[in-house]
Amino acid sequence: MSDIYDKVIELAKRRGFVWPSAEVYGAVAGFIDYGPLGAMMKRRIEAIWRHYYVIREGYYEIECPTVGTESIYVASGHVKGFADKMCQCPHCNEYFRADHLAEACGIHNAGILSKEDLAKAVAPARCPACDEVFGSVEVFDFNLMFQTTIGPGSQRRGYLRPETAQGMFTDFSRLSRFYRMKLPFGAVQIGKSYRNEISPRQGMIRLREFTQAEAEIFVHPEEKRHPNFSRYADYTVDLWGIEQQQKDLPAITKTMREAVDEGIIANEYIAYYLALTHELLVTIGIDPARMRFRQHLPDERAHYAIDCWDAEVLSDRFGWVETVGIADRTDYDLRAHSKESGDSMTVFVPFAEARKEKRLRIVADMGTLGPKYRGKAKKIADALAEAAPGPDGADVVVDGETYHIPGDLYTVSEEEVEVRGVEVRPHVIEPSYGIDRMIYGVLEHAYGEEMVEGEERRVLHFAPCVAPVQVAVFPLVNKDGLDATAREIALDLQDGGILADYDDNGAIGRRYRRQDEIGTPFAVTIDYETKEKGTVTLRDRDSMEQVRLPIADVHATLMSLVSGHTRFADLKQA
Repeated sequence: MSDIYDKVIELAKRRGFVWPSAEVYGAVAGFIDYGPLGAMMKRRIEAIWRHYYVIREGYYEIECPTVGTESIYVASGHVKGFADKMCQCPHCNEYFRADHLAEACGIHNAGILSKEDLAKAVAPARCPACDEVFGSVEVFDFNLMFQTTIGPGSQRRGYLRPETAQGMFTDFSRLSRFYRMKLPFGAVQIGKSYRNEISPRQGMIRLREFTQAEAEIFVHPEEKRHPNFSRYADYTVDLWGIEQQQKDLPAITKTMREAVDEGIIANEYIAYYLALTHELLVTIGIDPARMRFRQHLPDERAHYAIDCWDAEVLSDRFGWVETVGIADRTDYDLRAHSKESGDSMTVFVPFAEARKEKRLRIVADMGTLGPKYRGKAKKIADALAEAAPGPDGADVVVDGETYHIPGDLYTVSEEEVEVRGVEVRPHVIEPSYGIDRMIYGVLEHAYGEEMVEGEERRVLHFAPCVAPVQVAVFPLVNKDGLDATAREIALDLQDGGILADYDDNGAIGRRYRRQDEIGTPFAVTIDYETKEKGTVTLRDRDSMEQVRLPIADVHATLMSLVSGHTRFADLKQA
Protein backbone atom coordinates (compact mmCIF):
# COMPACT_ATOMS: atom_id res chain seq x y z
CA MET A 1 0.00 0.00 0.00
CA SER A 2 1.40 3.38 -0.94
CA ASP A 3 1.81 6.02 1.75
CA ILE A 4 1.71 9.79 1.45
CA TYR A 5 5.37 9.86 0.31
CA ASP A 6 4.52 7.83 -2.82
CA LYS A 7 1.56 10.08 -3.56
CA VAL A 8 3.56 13.29 -3.08
CA ILE A 9 6.48 12.12 -5.22
CA GLU A 10 4.16 10.80 -7.95
CA LEU A 11 2.42 14.17 -8.10
CA ALA A 12 5.74 16.04 -7.92
CA LYS A 13 7.13 14.09 -10.89
CA ARG A 14 3.97 14.29 -12.98
CA ARG A 15 3.37 18.00 -12.44
CA GLY A 16 6.94 19.23 -12.81
CA PHE A 17 8.13 19.82 -9.25
CA VAL A 18 10.95 17.27 -8.91
CA TRP A 19 12.42 14.72 -11.31
CA PRO A 20 15.19 12.11 -11.05
CA SER A 21 18.34 13.68 -12.48
CA ALA A 22 19.48 12.38 -15.90
CA GLU A 23 16.58 9.93 -15.91
CA VAL A 24 17.20 8.97 -19.55
CA TYR A 25 20.51 7.44 -18.43
CA GLY A 26 18.99 5.59 -15.52
CA ALA A 27 19.48 8.35 -12.93
CA VAL A 28 21.82 8.18 -9.94
CA ALA A 29 20.58 8.11 -6.36
CA GLY A 30 21.18 11.31 -4.43
CA PHE A 31 20.66 13.75 -7.32
CA ILE A 32 17.43 15.47 -8.36
CA ASP A 33 16.29 18.01 -10.92
CA TYR A 34 13.80 20.70 -9.98
CA GLY A 35 11.22 21.01 -12.74
CA PRO A 36 9.51 24.27 -13.75
CA LEU A 37 7.19 24.40 -10.73
CA GLY A 38 9.74 23.02 -8.26
CA ALA A 39 12.41 25.50 -9.28
CA MET A 40 9.98 28.41 -8.85
CA MET A 41 8.84 27.11 -5.45
CA LYS A 42 12.46 26.73 -4.37
CA ARG A 43 13.23 30.33 -5.35
CA ARG A 44 10.24 31.56 -3.36
CA ILE A 45 11.37 29.69 -0.23
CA GLU A 46 14.90 31.04 -0.64
CA ALA A 47 13.45 34.55 -1.01
CA ILE A 48 11.52 34.14 2.25
CA TRP A 49 14.70 32.95 3.98
CA ARG A 50 16.51 36.03 2.65
CA HIS A 51 13.69 38.24 3.91
CA TYR A 52 14.27 36.96 7.43
CA TYR A 53 18.08 36.95 7.47
CA VAL A 54 19.12 39.67 5.02
CA ILE A 55 16.29 42.19 5.10
CA ARG A 56 15.15 41.84 8.69
CA GLU A 57 18.26 40.69 10.52
CA GLY A 58 20.60 42.80 8.37
CA TYR A 59 23.16 40.09 7.60
CA TYR A 60 24.52 40.66 4.11
CA GLU A 61 24.81 37.75 1.69
CA ILE A 62 28.06 36.63 0.13
CA GLU A 63 28.80 33.99 -2.51
CA CYS A 64 31.87 31.75 -2.41
CA PRO A 65 33.16 29.03 -4.77
CA THR A 66 31.83 25.51 -4.39
CA VAL A 67 35.38 24.17 -4.87
CA GLY A 68 37.88 24.84 -2.11
CA THR A 69 41.59 24.16 -1.74
CA GLU A 70 42.57 21.36 0.62
CA SER A 71 43.98 23.65 3.31
CA ILE A 72 40.46 25.00 4.02
CA TYR A 73 39.19 21.55 4.88
CA VAL A 74 42.32 20.54 6.75
CA ALA A 75 41.70 23.50 9.04
CA SER A 76 37.97 22.80 9.38
CA GLY A 77 38.59 19.16 10.25
CA HIS A 78 36.72 17.74 7.26
CA VAL A 79 39.75 16.02 5.70
CA LYS A 80 40.47 14.11 8.88
CA GLY A 81 37.07 13.58 10.43
CA PHE A 82 34.19 14.11 7.98
CA ALA A 83 33.26 10.46 7.57
CA ASP A 84 30.40 8.03 8.03
CA LYS A 85 30.79 4.45 9.25
CA MET A 86 30.14 2.08 6.35
CA CYS A 87 29.87 -1.65 5.79
CA GLN A 88 29.47 -3.89 2.77
CA CYS A 89 27.04 -6.76 2.42
CA PRO A 90 29.17 -9.94 1.96
CA HIS A 91 26.43 -11.45 -0.23
CA CYS A 92 25.45 -8.77 -2.77
CA ASN A 93 28.37 -6.32 -2.21
CA GLU A 94 26.07 -3.32 -1.67
CA TYR A 95 27.36 -0.60 0.67
CA PHE A 96 25.34 0.76 3.60
CA ARG A 97 25.67 3.19 6.48
CA ALA A 98 26.24 0.98 9.49
CA ASP A 99 24.49 3.30 11.95
CA HIS A 100 21.34 3.34 9.81
CA LEU A 101 21.28 -0.46 9.76
CA ALA A 102 21.76 -0.56 13.54
CA GLU A 103 18.95 1.95 14.11
CA ALA A 104 16.66 -0.18 11.93
CA CYS A 105 17.40 -2.98 14.41
CA GLY A 106 16.11 -0.82 17.26
CA ILE A 107 19.39 0.61 18.54
CA HIS A 108 18.85 4.24 19.56
CA ASN A 109 21.46 6.86 18.66
CA ALA A 110 23.64 4.32 16.85
CA GLY A 111 25.76 7.09 15.33
CA ILE A 112 27.81 7.36 18.54
CA LEU A 113 28.75 3.65 18.64
CA SER A 114 32.28 2.48 17.86
CA LYS A 115 33.00 0.57 14.65
CA GLU A 116 33.37 -2.64 16.63
CA ASP A 117 30.01 -2.22 18.39
CA LEU A 118 28.31 -1.34 15.11
CA ALA A 119 29.69 -4.49 13.48
CA LYS A 120 28.13 -6.56 16.29
CA ALA A 121 24.82 -4.71 15.98
CA VAL A 122 24.65 -5.17 12.20
CA ALA A 123 25.58 -8.89 12.19
CA PRO A 124 22.03 -10.28 12.78
CA ALA A 125 20.35 -7.75 10.45
CA ARG A 126 19.08 -8.57 6.98
CA CYS A 127 20.47 -6.73 3.96
CA PRO A 128 17.93 -4.23 2.54
CA ALA A 129 19.11 -5.11 -0.97
CA CYS A 130 19.27 -8.93 -1.00
CA ASP A 131 17.53 -9.87 2.30
CA GLU A 132 20.41 -12.11 3.41
CA VAL A 133 21.65 -11.93 7.01
CA PHE A 134 24.82 -9.82 7.13
CA GLY A 135 26.77 -11.98 9.54
CA SER A 136 30.37 -10.99 10.13
CA VAL A 137 31.13 -7.61 8.52
CA GLU A 138 33.83 -4.96 8.78
CA VAL A 139 32.75 -1.39 9.59
CA PHE A 140 35.08 1.29 8.27
CA ASP A 141 35.20 5.06 7.81
CA PHE A 142 34.24 6.61 4.48
CA ASN A 143 35.04 10.30 3.91
CA LEU A 144 32.02 12.03 2.42
CA MET A 145 33.78 14.79 0.50
CA PHE A 146 34.06 14.76 -3.29
CA GLN A 147 37.75 15.19 -4.13
CA THR A 148 39.17 16.91 -7.22
CA THR A 149 42.39 18.53 -8.46
CA ILE A 150 42.80 22.21 -9.24
CA GLY A 151 44.49 23.01 -12.56
CA PRO A 152 45.69 20.74 -15.39
CA GLY A 153 48.31 18.25 -14.28
CA SER A 154 48.27 19.90 -10.89
CA GLN A 155 48.93 18.14 -7.65
CA ARG A 156 46.97 20.81 -5.84
CA ARG A 157 44.11 18.96 -4.25
CA GLY A 158 40.66 20.45 -3.81
CA TYR A 159 37.23 19.39 -2.62
CA LEU A 160 33.65 20.21 -3.44
CA ARG A 161 32.47 22.00 -0.34
CA PRO A 162 30.47 19.86 2.12
CA GLU A 163 28.82 23.00 3.59
CA THR A 164 28.59 26.69 2.74
CA ALA A 165 29.92 27.82 6.12
CA GLN A 166 33.68 27.65 5.49
CA GLY A 167 33.68 30.49 2.94
CA MET A 168 32.23 32.81 5.57
CA PHE A 169 34.96 31.80 8.01
CA THR A 170 37.80 32.27 5.52
CA ASP A 171 36.36 35.69 4.61
CA PHE A 172 36.13 36.67 8.29
CA SER A 173 38.80 39.39 8.23
CA ARG A 174 37.26 41.15 5.25
CA LEU A 175 33.77 40.75 6.67
CA SER A 176 34.84 42.30 9.97
CA ARG A 177 36.23 45.33 8.15
CA PHE A 178 33.04 45.55 6.05
CA TYR A 179 31.06 45.72 9.28
CA ARG A 180 33.45 48.37 10.67
CA MET A 181 34.98 45.97 13.22
CA LYS A 182 31.88 46.10 15.41
CA LEU A 183 30.38 43.01 17.05
CA PRO A 184 27.92 41.43 16.60
CA PHE A 185 27.79 41.00 12.83
CA GLY A 186 26.93 38.19 10.47
CA ALA A 187 27.03 36.90 6.93
CA VAL A 188 24.77 34.50 5.08
CA GLN A 189 25.10 32.29 2.05
CA ILE A 190 22.71 30.17 0.01
CA GLY A 191 24.23 27.67 -2.35
CA LYS A 192 25.09 24.12 -3.32
CA SER A 193 26.94 21.73 -1.03
CA TYR A 194 28.11 18.21 -1.78
CA ARG A 195 28.37 15.03 0.27
CA ASN A 196 29.18 11.67 -1.25
CA GLU A 197 26.51 9.84 0.74
CA ILE A 198 27.02 6.09 1.03
CA SER A 199 23.51 4.91 0.16
CA PRO A 200 20.97 7.72 -0.25
CA ARG A 201 17.58 6.02 -0.30
CA GLN A 202 15.35 8.76 1.08
CA GLY A 203 14.55 10.84 -1.99
CA MET A 204 14.80 14.57 -1.26
CA ILE A 205 15.74 13.92 2.38
CA ARG A 206 19.26 12.64 1.68
CA LEU A 207 21.02 14.05 -1.38
CA ARG A 208 24.58 14.09 -2.66
CA GLU A 209 24.12 17.59 -4.05
CA PHE A 210 21.85 19.84 -2.02
CA THR A 211 21.14 23.47 -1.23
CA GLN A 212 22.04 24.99 2.11
CA ALA A 213 21.12 28.36 3.55
CA GLU A 214 23.47 29.22 6.40
CA ALA A 215 24.11 32.21 8.61
CA GLU A 216 27.31 32.71 10.59
CA ILE A 217 26.70 35.27 13.33
CA PHE A 218 29.84 36.51 15.09
CA VAL A 219 29.22 37.59 18.68
CA HIS A 220 31.30 38.69 21.66
CA PRO A 221 32.06 35.59 23.79
CA GLU A 222 30.94 37.36 26.95
CA GLU A 223 27.87 39.11 25.49
CA LYS A 224 25.31 36.57 24.34
CA ARG A 225 22.22 38.62 25.07
CA HIS A 226 20.53 39.20 21.72
CA PRO A 227 19.83 42.94 21.21
CA ASN A 228 16.35 42.18 19.79
CA PHE A 229 15.45 39.28 22.06
CA SER A 230 12.22 40.98 23.12
CA ARG A 231 10.86 40.19 19.65
CA TYR A 232 10.72 36.49 20.53
CA ALA A 233 10.85 36.45 24.35
CA ASP A 234 7.20 35.34 24.59
CA TYR A 235 7.27 33.11 21.51
CA THR A 236 6.48 29.46 22.34
CA VAL A 237 7.94 26.36 20.68
CA ASP A 238 7.99 22.63 21.43
CA LEU A 239 11.34 21.65 22.93
CA TRP A 240 12.54 18.05 23.16
CA GLY A 241 15.45 18.74 25.44
CA ILE A 242 18.10 16.49 26.93
CA GLU A 243 16.00 15.68 30.00
CA GLN A 244 12.93 14.74 27.94
CA GLN A 245 14.97 12.47 25.67
CA GLN A 246 16.80 10.74 28.49
CA LYS A 247 13.55 10.10 30.40
CA ASP A 248 11.57 9.25 27.24
CA LEU A 249 9.16 12.13 27.86
CA PRO A 250 7.27 14.16 25.23
CA ALA A 251 8.43 17.61 24.13
CA ILE A 252 7.60 20.52 26.40
CA THR A 253 6.21 23.88 25.30
CA LYS A 254 8.15 26.89 26.58
CA THR A 255 8.52 30.56 25.80
CA MET A 256 12.03 31.55 24.81
CA ARG A 257 12.37 33.64 27.97
CA GLU A 258 11.43 30.65 30.12
CA ALA A 259 13.74 28.31 28.22
CA VAL A 260 16.76 30.59 28.72
CA ASP A 261 15.98 31.44 32.35
CA GLU A 262 15.53 27.76 33.22
CA GLY A 263 18.80 26.79 31.51
CA ILE A 264 17.14 24.59 28.88
CA ILE A 265 18.59 26.74 26.07
CA ALA A 266 22.14 27.99 26.62
CA ASN A 267 21.70 31.65 25.71
CA GLU A 268 19.45 34.26 24.09
CA TYR A 269 21.07 33.94 20.67
CA ILE A 270 20.23 30.25 20.38
CA ALA A 271 16.69 30.87 21.69
CA TYR A 272 16.19 33.79 19.30
CA TYR A 273 17.06 31.72 16.23
CA LEU A 274 14.97 28.77 17.40
CA ALA A 275 11.94 31.06 17.48
CA LEU A 276 12.85 32.75 14.19
CA THR A 277 13.26 29.32 12.57
CA HIS A 278 9.89 28.18 13.88
CA GLU A 279 8.22 31.31 12.49
CA LEU A 280 9.97 30.92 9.14
CA LEU A 281 9.03 27.24 8.77
CA VAL A 282 5.39 27.94 9.65
CA THR A 283 5.39 30.82 7.13
CA ILE A 284 6.46 28.54 4.27
CA GLY A 285 3.86 25.92 5.18
CA ILE A 286 5.28 23.49 7.74
CA ASP A 287 2.54 22.30 10.10
CA PRO A 288 3.44 23.57 13.61
CA ALA A 289 1.76 20.47 15.09
CA ARG A 290 4.33 18.36 13.22
CA MET A 291 7.44 20.28 14.21
CA ARG A 292 9.69 20.24 17.28
CA PHE A 293 13.20 21.26 18.33
CA ARG A 294 15.44 18.44 19.52
CA GLN A 295 18.49 19.25 21.63
CA HIS A 296 21.68 17.34 20.88
CA LEU A 297 22.58 14.94 23.67
CA PRO A 298 25.94 15.48 25.41
CA ASP A 299 27.49 12.41 23.74
CA GLU A 300 26.41 13.44 20.22
CA ARG A 301 27.09 17.17 20.43
CA ALA A 302 30.37 18.36 18.92
CA HIS A 303 32.98 18.77 21.66
CA TYR A 304 33.40 22.47 20.91
CA ALA A 305 29.68 23.38 20.85
CA ILE A 306 28.00 24.96 23.87
CA ASP A 307 24.50 24.04 22.70
CA CYS A 308 22.91 22.63 19.54
CA TRP A 309 19.27 22.12 18.51
CA ASP A 310 17.68 20.60 15.40
CA ALA A 311 14.36 21.72 13.99
CA GLU A 312 12.71 18.40 13.17
CA VAL A 313 9.74 18.02 10.83
CA LEU A 314 7.50 14.95 11.07
CA SER A 315 7.15 12.90 7.89
CA ASP A 316 4.68 10.04 7.51
CA ARG A 317 7.37 7.80 6.03
CA PHE A 318 10.65 9.03 7.51
CA GLY A 319 9.55 10.03 11.00
CA TRP A 320 11.22 13.08 12.54
CA VAL A 321 13.53 14.61 9.92
CA GLU A 322 16.30 17.02 10.88
CA THR A 323 15.70 20.09 8.71
CA VAL A 324 17.53 22.98 10.42
CA GLY A 325 20.47 22.94 12.83
CA ILE A 326 21.12 25.83 15.25
CA ALA A 327 24.38 25.75 17.21
CA ASP A 328 26.68 27.86 19.36
CA ARG A 329 30.01 26.75 17.89
CA THR A 330 32.16 28.94 20.20
CA ASP A 331 35.40 30.14 18.55
CA TYR A 332 36.30 26.67 17.20
CA ASP A 333 36.10 27.52 13.50
CA LEU A 334 37.94 30.84 13.68
CA ARG A 335 40.58 29.36 15.97
CA ALA A 336 41.15 26.44 13.57
CA HIS A 337 41.50 28.72 10.53
CA SER A 338 43.72 31.09 12.48
CA LYS A 339 46.10 28.26 13.33
CA GLU A 340 46.22 26.97 9.74
CA SER A 341 46.36 30.34 7.92
CA GLY A 342 48.28 32.56 10.35
CA ASP A 343 45.52 35.21 10.28
CA SER A 344 44.51 36.32 13.78
CA MET A 345 40.75 36.02 13.09
CA THR A 346 40.07 38.58 15.82
CA VAL A 347 38.23 41.89 16.17
CA PHE A 348 39.59 44.84 18.12
CA VAL A 349 37.00 45.79 20.75
CA PRO A 350 37.69 49.24 22.26
CA PHE A 351 37.16 49.95 25.94
CA ALA A 352 34.73 52.68 26.95
CA GLU A 353 37.76 54.49 28.40
CA ALA A 354 41.44 53.83 27.84
CA ARG A 355 43.16 51.99 30.69
CA LYS A 356 46.65 52.27 32.15
CA GLU A 357 48.32 48.89 32.55
CA LYS A 358 51.78 47.78 33.61
CA ARG A 359 53.39 45.33 31.23
CA LEU A 360 56.68 43.52 30.99
CA ARG A 361 58.52 44.27 27.78
CA ILE A 362 61.44 42.28 26.37
CA VAL A 363 64.32 44.32 24.94
CA ALA A 364 66.73 42.23 22.88
CA ASP A 365 70.49 42.57 23.38
CA MET A 366 71.43 42.96 19.73
CA GLY A 367 75.15 42.76 20.59
CA THR A 368 74.75 39.11 21.52
CA LEU A 369 71.59 38.29 19.54
CA GLY A 370 73.04 39.47 16.20
CA PRO A 371 76.10 37.18 16.02
CA LYS A 372 74.07 34.19 17.22
CA TYR A 373 71.09 34.47 14.82
CA ARG A 374 72.61 36.64 12.04
CA GLY A 375 69.99 37.30 9.31
CA LYS A 376 67.13 36.33 11.59
CA ALA A 377 68.20 38.59 14.46
CA LYS A 378 66.05 41.62 13.53
CA LYS A 379 62.89 39.51 13.11
CA ILE A 380 63.58 37.68 16.37
CA ALA A 381 64.08 40.98 18.21
CA ASP A 382 60.77 42.30 16.84
CA ALA A 383 59.03 39.08 17.86
CA LEU A 384 60.56 39.27 21.35
CA ALA A 385 59.10 42.74 21.82
CA GLU A 386 55.61 41.21 21.51
CA ALA A 387 56.37 38.04 23.51
CA ALA A 388 55.96 37.28 27.20
CA PRO A 389 59.06 36.25 29.15
CA GLY A 390 59.10 32.82 30.75
CA PRO A 391 61.12 31.50 33.70
CA ASP A 392 63.96 30.27 31.47
CA GLY A 393 63.59 32.43 28.36
CA ALA A 394 61.03 33.28 25.71
CA ASP A 395 59.64 31.40 22.72
CA VAL A 396 59.02 33.22 19.45
CA VAL A 397 57.91 32.14 15.97
CA VAL A 398 59.74 33.60 12.97
CA ASP A 399 59.05 32.50 9.39
CA GLY A 400 57.10 29.52 10.68
CA GLU A 401 59.95 28.28 12.90
CA THR A 402 59.96 28.40 16.71
CA TYR A 403 63.03 29.77 18.51
CA HIS A 404 63.71 29.53 22.23
CA ILE A 405 65.65 32.64 23.27
CA PRO A 406 67.58 32.28 26.56
CA GLY A 407 67.08 34.99 29.16
CA ASP A 408 70.71 36.18 28.95
CA LEU A 409 70.07 37.46 25.39
CA TYR A 410 67.56 40.10 26.47
CA THR A 411 66.51 42.32 29.34
CA VAL A 412 63.01 42.80 30.74
CA SER A 413 61.65 46.22 31.60
CA GLU A 414 58.35 47.20 33.18
CA GLU A 415 56.36 49.83 31.32
CA GLU A 416 53.07 51.58 31.91
CA VAL A 417 51.09 51.58 28.71
CA GLU A 418 47.77 53.00 27.65
CA VAL A 419 45.42 50.18 26.52
CA ARG A 420 42.51 51.30 24.38
CA GLY A 421 40.91 47.88 23.83
CA VAL A 422 41.43 44.19 23.39
CA GLU A 423 41.59 41.74 20.50
CA VAL A 424 38.61 39.36 20.71
CA ARG A 425 38.05 36.16 18.76
CA PRO A 426 34.26 35.98 18.40
CA HIS A 427 32.04 33.02 19.06
CA VAL A 428 29.86 31.82 16.19
CA ILE A 429 26.11 31.22 16.26
CA GLU A 430 25.15 29.11 13.25
CA PRO A 431 21.61 28.48 11.97
CA SER A 432 21.94 26.03 9.05
CA TYR A 433 18.93 25.25 6.84
CA GLY A 434 18.48 22.33 4.45
CA ILE A 435 16.42 23.91 1.67
CA ASP A 436 15.59 20.62 -0.09
CA ARG A 437 14.32 19.05 3.13
CA MET A 438 12.24 22.14 3.79
CA ILE A 439 10.71 21.81 0.32
CA TYR A 440 9.85 18.14 0.86
CA GLY A 441 8.31 18.99 4.25
CA VAL A 442 6.16 21.66 2.65
CA LEU A 443 5.06 19.28 -0.14
CA GLU A 444 4.07 16.54 2.31
CA HIS A 445 2.35 18.82 4.80
CA ALA A 446 0.47 20.61 1.99
CA TYR A 447 -0.82 17.45 0.31
CA GLY A 448 -4.50 16.64 0.70
CA GLU A 449 -7.21 14.46 -0.83
CA GLU A 450 -11.00 14.76 -0.67
CA MET A 451 -14.09 13.72 -2.57
CA VAL A 452 -15.94 16.56 -4.32
CA GLU A 453 -19.15 15.75 -6.20
CA GLY A 454 -18.19 12.09 -6.42
CA GLU A 455 -14.72 12.82 -7.78
CA GLU A 456 -11.37 12.71 -5.99
CA ARG A 457 -9.79 16.14 -5.58
CA ARG A 458 -6.06 16.20 -4.93
CA VAL A 459 -4.75 19.53 -3.74
CA LEU A 460 -1.53 21.09 -2.50
CA HIS A 461 -2.50 23.58 0.20
CA PHE A 462 0.53 25.82 -0.33
CA ALA A 463 0.82 29.12 1.46
CA PRO A 464 0.33 31.78 -1.25
CA CYS A 465 3.87 33.08 -0.63
CA VAL A 466 5.47 29.79 -1.77
CA ALA A 467 2.99 28.64 -4.44
CA PRO A 468 4.86 28.51 -7.77
CA VAL A 469 1.81 29.76 -9.70
CA GLN A 470 0.04 32.46 -7.73
CA VAL A 471 -3.13 32.85 -9.77
CA ALA A 472 -4.78 31.13 -12.73
CA VAL A 473 -6.80 33.15 -15.23
CA PHE A 474 -9.61 31.39 -17.12
CA PRO A 475 -12.02 32.54 -19.80
CA LEU A 476 -15.29 30.68 -19.24
CA VAL A 477 -15.39 29.97 -22.98
CA ASN A 478 -13.08 30.84 -25.87
CA LYS A 479 -15.48 33.13 -27.73
CA ASP A 480 -17.41 36.38 -27.52
CA GLY A 481 -14.27 38.23 -26.47
CA LEU A 482 -13.99 36.49 -23.08
CA ASP A 483 -10.61 34.99 -24.03
CA ALA A 484 -9.25 38.39 -25.10
CA THR A 485 -10.32 39.97 -21.80
CA ALA A 486 -8.79 37.07 -19.85
CA ARG A 487 -5.48 37.50 -21.66
CA GLU A 488 -5.47 41.23 -20.89
CA ILE A 489 -6.04 40.56 -17.18
CA ALA A 490 -3.30 37.89 -17.15
CA LEU A 491 -0.84 40.29 -18.80
CA ASP A 492 -1.73 43.03 -16.33
CA LEU A 493 -1.08 40.69 -13.40
CA GLN A 494 2.22 39.52 -14.88
CA ASP A 495 3.35 43.09 -15.49
CA GLY A 496 2.58 43.77 -11.83
CA GLY A 497 4.85 40.98 -10.60
CA ILE A 498 2.30 38.21 -10.08
CA LEU A 499 2.94 34.85 -11.76
CA ALA A 500 -0.37 34.27 -13.54
CA ASP A 501 -1.10 31.15 -15.63
CA TYR A 502 -3.56 31.66 -18.49
CA ASP A 503 -5.49 28.43 -19.15
CA ASP A 504 -8.33 27.96 -21.67
CA ASN A 505 -8.00 24.21 -22.23
CA GLY A 506 -10.97 22.01 -21.28
CA ALA A 507 -13.99 22.41 -19.05
CA ILE A 508 -13.75 24.98 -16.26
CA GLY A 509 -14.04 22.29 -13.57
CA ARG A 510 -11.07 20.40 -15.01
CA ARG A 511 -9.04 23.58 -15.08
CA TYR A 512 -9.79 24.22 -11.42
CA ARG A 513 -8.64 20.68 -10.55
CA ARG A 514 -5.37 21.09 -12.47
CA GLN A 515 -4.57 24.28 -10.60
CA ASP A 516 -5.61 22.79 -7.24
CA GLU A 517 -3.19 19.94 -7.81
CA ILE A 518 -0.21 22.25 -8.30
CA GLY A 519 -1.21 24.43 -5.34
CA THR A 520 -2.34 27.60 -7.16
CA PRO A 521 -4.13 29.50 -4.37
CA PHE A 522 -6.45 31.69 -6.47
CA ALA A 523 -8.23 31.61 -9.81
CA VAL A 524 -9.86 34.45 -11.77
CA THR A 525 -12.65 33.51 -14.18
CA ILE A 526 -13.92 35.83 -16.90
CA ASP A 527 -17.56 35.14 -17.80
CA TYR A 528 -20.48 36.89 -19.47
CA GLU A 529 -21.12 38.99 -16.36
CA THR A 530 -17.64 40.41 -16.93
CA LYS A 531 -18.87 41.88 -20.23
CA GLU A 532 -22.04 43.22 -18.66
CA LYS A 533 -20.80 44.56 -15.30
CA GLY A 534 -17.00 44.67 -15.53
CA THR A 535 -16.56 42.13 -12.73
CA VAL A 536 -14.78 38.76 -12.50
CA THR A 537 -15.03 35.72 -10.25
CA LEU A 538 -12.19 35.19 -7.78
CA ARG A 539 -11.99 31.62 -6.41
CA ASP A 540 -10.15 30.44 -3.30
CA ARG A 541 -8.40 27.08 -3.65
CA ASP A 542 -8.87 25.79 -0.09
CA SER A 543 -12.51 26.70 0.55
CA MET A 544 -13.51 26.63 -3.16
CA GLU A 545 -15.64 29.70 -2.39
CA GLN A 546 -15.95 32.58 -4.82
CA VAL A 547 -16.42 36.34 -4.72
CA ARG A 548 -16.96 38.86 -7.50
CA LEU A 549 -14.58 41.78 -7.94
CA PRO A 550 -14.37 44.74 -10.31
CA ILE A 551 -11.64 44.21 -12.89
CA ALA A 552 -9.92 47.35 -11.61
CA ASP A 553 -9.50 45.76 -8.14
CA VAL A 554 -8.10 42.41 -9.25
CA HIS A 555 -4.38 43.25 -9.20
CA ALA A 556 -4.35 45.06 -5.84
CA THR A 557 -6.53 42.37 -4.23
CA LEU A 558 -4.30 39.54 -5.42
CA MET A 559 -1.15 41.36 -4.33
CA SER A 560 -2.62 41.69 -0.85
CA LEU A 561 -3.73 38.04 -0.78
CA VAL A 562 -0.37 36.68 -1.98
CA SER A 563 1.59 38.81 0.50
CA GLY A 564 -0.65 37.64 3.35
CA HIS A 565 -1.95 41.09 4.25
CA THR A 566 -5.50 39.99 3.32
CA ARG A 567 -7.29 36.67 3.82
CA PHE A 568 -9.88 35.39 1.41
CA ALA A 569 -12.36 35.25 4.30
CA ASP A 570 -11.94 39.02 4.66
CA LEU A 571 -13.20 39.46 1.08
CA LYS A 572 -16.28 37.38 1.84
CA GLN A 573 -17.12 39.65 4.75
CA ALA A 574 -16.55 42.88 2.85
